[in-house]
Amino acid sequence: IFFLFSYCFSWVHLLTGVLDDCFCDIESIDVFNNFKIYPRIQKLTERDYFRYYRVNLNRPCPFWADDSHCSIKDCQVEPCPESKIPVGIKSGNYNRYSQVANANTDIVDCEQAQDLGAINSTLSNYSKEAFEDWARHDDAQDHFCELDDETSPDADYVDLLLNPERYTGYKGPSAWRVWNSIYEENCFKPRSVYRPLNPLVPPRGKGCSSSLCLEKRVFYRLISGLHSSINIHLCAEYLLAEGWGKSLWGPNVQEFRQRFDPAETKGEGTRRLKNLYFLYLIELRALSKVAPYFDRAFVNLYTGDHQEDQASKELLLQFFNETKAFPMHFDEKSMFAGQKIEAKTLKEEFRLHFKNISRIMDCVGCSKCRLWGKLQTQGLGTALKILFSEKEIKNLPEHSPSKGFQLTRQEIVALLNGFGRLIPLLYTLCLYGWYYCLGNWVVFIRAHNGKTF
Repeated sequence: IFFLFSYCFSWVHLLTGVLDDCFCDIESIDVFNNFKIYPRIQKLTERDYFRYYRVNLNRPCPFWADDSHCSIKDCQVEPCPESKIPVGIKSGNYNRYSQVANANTDIVDCEQAQDLGAINSTLSNYSKEAFEDWARHDDAQDHFCELDDETSPDADYVDLLLNPERYTGYKGPSAWRVWNSIYEENCFKPRSVYRPLNPLVPPRGKGCSSSLCLEKRVFYRLISGLHSSINIHLCAEYLLAEGWGKSLWGPNVQEFRQRFDPAETKGEGTRRLKNLYFLYLIELRALSKVAPYFDRAFVNLYTGDHQEDQASKELLLQFFNETKAFPMHFDEKSMFAGQKIEAKTLKEEFRLHFKNISRIMDCVGCSKCRLWGKLQTQGLGTALKILFSEKEIKNLPEHSPSKGFQLTRQEIVALLNGFGRLIPLLYTLCLYGWYYCLGNWVVFIRAHNGKTF
């Protein structure tokens, strides 16, 4: 027991100090997250507006033919029945801006959602023209992600609370191919980075310098942080045993060590976890910058339940006030700050690389892994879109939609839930002293009491 405590305590001390490429230290992030952000984001992502995500899990992989879909039952995603979707969410994105639509709180039958879906029934001619303009601009906008077509018959609403992210047994060549494609087919990583993905597949990167510019370092650290987030959740909710009608889920310490133990990753594990903090800092900055978009009175988180909508927006604005109060935000102005032509070229390369990664998510063979991969990738893509739309956000009109910057409900849900995946990880790492590592202590005690998992 003493050895286990010493081992875990030594790991805690590796996650300290200032993060590279910013002026923020890990300890400050921990305190801010645990006392300011964690209590609010948990309540927020449980609200109806944020728990239902519309996604197409049937899109084919655009890069290779792969029929290696996961056959394990835990890979499956349970779509939400139409009758369970709040009428305002089914009615489409536009109605969140309609005061008339928000007043229709007496509509309780989901079938009546079709009436709310028509812009003509709720908006003036001027507003209709503005929305049509907005839609045209949004179609032409430079997104960082490949967005699903929400009108596709293959797209389903998923209740995120009923389909938690966890380990499903999806692994092997199909999973390795996805991550190798993400890392090796772009040149935004130092050669010195050690990543034990598929040892049978040699690296395919060409000519990557071990010294990267800030923008490419940021790109690599974001992908690494996202990878760390996904891996920690899989280790935390691991299928430990299957029984009749009931499965046992819990922390798998060996999996965690394999991915993050400095001794098993040639010292890379600590850097991976620091990249998780870096990802948190980037998304926190984006959330603080997008607050003016939601501050406007006509923007409503529309579900069809007026009280629910009002409470959700109040909670969201309180959350934004907390994010703006953080004193050590990442300074995105330091990126793409060189000569205009070079900066523009680099920014476009950055955007296209990330958009390519979002398309790779359609190559994930496990439906549940694909769901959370697409959501978290889109959440990060939305954060990047916000960070590089500063002028457009500053010029938002107070009483009408802007042609320069818009967010769909799909992007909003992905942004908040993607950030919400990072919150408990930081909370756990800080307060529980490597809870996943200490899980060995629990195993040890149970084994010596004659109990097993």
